[in-house]
Amino acid sequence: EVQLVESGGGLVQAGGSLRLSCAASGFTFDDYAIGWFRQAPGKGREGVSCISSSDGSSYYADSVNGRFTISRNNARKRVSLQMNSLKPEDTAVYYCAAYVQCGREPVGWGQGTQVTVSS
Repeated sequence: EVQLVESGGGLVQAGGSLRLSCAASGFTFDDYAIGWFRQAPGKGREGVSCISSSDGSSYYADSVNGRFTISRNNARKRVSLQMNSLKPEDTAVYYCAAYVQCGREPVGWGQGTQVTVSS
C-alpha cells in the first residue's frame, strides 16, 4: 500500500521560502516516480513537479519553473520540494504523490500539507 506523509507546510510572506518533505513507505520506492500536486480552494488539482525513478529527471509546471526544486533520496525514501520566491498564488494544499511515470495519474497520495503565502 502506498503511504506518503508530507511535512513542512506553513505560513510565509511573499518572496519567502519553504521546504516540503515527503516520507514514503509501503511500496518499492525506487520503482516509482514521485511528485507534488496542489489544490487551491475552489480550483482543480494542478501538477507542480515530478522526479522520475529511473534517471532522476525532474519536471516542473510553468508556474513554478525556476522557483521550485524537487529532489529525492532513495536510500531514505524521501522526496523534498524546495520552494523559493513564493507568491500568494502558490497558496494551496500540497500533496505528495507516487506515479508509475511522471505525467500519468498518481497511484497514491498523502494527506497534504497547507502552504499559505501572504502578500
